[in-house]
Amino acid sequence: MEIRDYQVDDEIGWVRCRVLSFLDTAYFDNVLQKKETYAQPAIELVAIENEQIIGLIDIEYEVQPQTVCSQGEGLGGMIWHIAVHPDYQRKGIGHLLLQEAEKRAKEKKLNRLEAWTRDDQWVNNWYISNQFSIVNSYLQVFIDGEELKQSVTSEIPELYPIQVFAHYVGKEQEKMKERFTRVHECFCFEKKLM
Repeated sequence: MEIRDYQVDDEIGWVRCRVLSFLDTAYFDNVLQKKETYAQPAIELVAIENEQIIGLIDIEYEVQPQTVCSQGEGLGGMIWHIAVHPDYQRKGIGHLLLQEAEKRAKEKKLNRLEAWTRDDQWVNNWYISNQFSIVNSYLQVFIDGEELKQSVTSEIPELYPIQVFAHYVGKEQEKMKERFTRVHECFCFEKKLM
């Protein structure tokens, strides 16, 4: 296996790897058709085996504080994507990608990494096992069907909401979880870089 910089002609393999790796997670419906580009500089790495992308990590990083990350002080990097193809999971590839990305982040004088993820316990355990700490959270709420009729209306004539994706940052999280069928707690993880 080789870890190297992402190249433009890697895009199809990058998208396929990300889609397949997200299918068994709470982000199953967060499908991208092309790789994102970033306003700020980024560390973009892929893991390659047999000419196939089997893992990836993208970290957009700050050159001015508080331009990418939402927590902490100094210069940070936001992990926007980290994924390992399902056929290669549980082999340490995500950890190796993170290690290489951390090395490069330190060279760029970043003092921390930040990542937001939903409430898949195995994903959260992975971040914790890699020395990240939870520093914040909020709820992501998906509303449709009868739940939508009871909670969301449109002020625009003849515009009828079919689905709603909402962020709930209030203090009554348990009530939101009871009221709606699909609610995910979204956690912010942070890792200090020494």
